[in-house]
This record gives sequence, C-alpha cells and structure tokens, in this order.
Amino acid sequence: MVLTKEEVQKVLQNLNGIYKLIVTLMYGCGLRMSEVLNIRIKDFDFGFDKLYIWDSKSLKDRTVPLHLKLKEELQLQVKRVEEQHRQDLADGYGSVYLPFVYEKKYPKAPYETKWQYLFPMSKISKDPRTGIKRRHHILEKTLGRNIKIAAQKANLYKRVTSHIFRHSYATHLLQAGIDLRSIQELLGHKSVETTMIYTHAP
Repeated sequence: MVLTKEEVQKVLQNLNGIYKLIVTLMYGCGLRMSEVLNIRIKDFDFGFDKLYIWDSKSLKDRTVPLHLKLKEELQLQVKRVEEQHRQDLADGYGSVYLPFVYEKKYPKAPYETKWQYLFPMSKISKDPRTGIKRRHHILEKTLGRNIKIAAQKANLYKRVTSHIFRHSYATHLLQAGIDLRSIQELLGHKSVETTMIYTHAP
C-alpha cells in the first residue's frame, strides 16, 4: 500500500506545527519513524545539505540528501531546540539520553546542544531507565496518532501509518526514473530484493 503524491500532500495539509515538519522530513528522506524521531542536531550538515542516519534498523549507517525545500524550516527548528536547551540548563535540567557507551566515554556529552533531539517533547519527564528528569524525543504513539487523525481529515480510505510514507518515497523515486540500487542505498536496505518489495517493482 502506497500513497500517491497528491494523497501525501492531503495528509500533510492536515498536519500542524512540528508534526507536519516531522512527516514531511520522513517522506522527503524516506526515513523510518524511529529514525526521524531519533535525529539529533549534530546529524545535520547544512553546508553540504546532508542528513546522517546512525545505527538504523538494518544496522547500516547512511547519508541521505536533505530536501532543500525543508532546509530553512529545519534550521529554524534547530534554533528552537537551542533556545529550549539553554532554558532547560538554566532550570537545572538539560541532559539527554545517550547510549551507555557514549555516556561513559563522554560524560559531558548529554548536556551538549549538538546531542539534543531535533524533535523533543514539550515537557520534561523522568527517564524510566535512570530516574533522571530530562527531555526525550516525541513519542512514536503521539506521532502515529497525529498521522491517523490527519489521514481521517484528508478523507483517505487507505490505511495510513508512518511507514507508508517510506514506501511511497521509494515508489515515487522509481516512478521518477531513479534506479533500484540508488533507492536501496537511500533506504539503507541490505538487499535490493527488499527495495523491490518497497517500490512494488516487478
């Protein structure tokens, strides 16, 4: 199941604020929900218009080209996070979750701006793993709920989930004449057979 370009636009038109930016980025770069929510400020290279995706589901790190129409809005989002992070530090918080190996090697890293999530929650919450009060990224269920509501408002009869945007991205690239191997690299698939399933290629 994939969406047409027109159906994608209908869903986006019924999303607001940060959720519209998240889904647009997810579709524009072919990202999984977990990948887009785990993006940190340091993962962008605005100078070369690239986004780095680390330790994804396939355990294959990759680089994807940044959708140029989103560049300015993403830079504004980075500024919002920077301002929020400064306030969190002033309020006695400001740390962010890091994998144990990083936190052990770089104990000050959780407080650095570059490690902050690009799409943080609106409120500080207690990390159940450590008990530390910190700002986590937006929850998957929250994003999923917003996508579902937007699809309903768009009067789409297809089952619309976060993953459908990744499938649609791949299919639209194939329709535009991009070869399967290139799409495979952009999606981070280990095999081209998986990419063929995503793009519904014969």
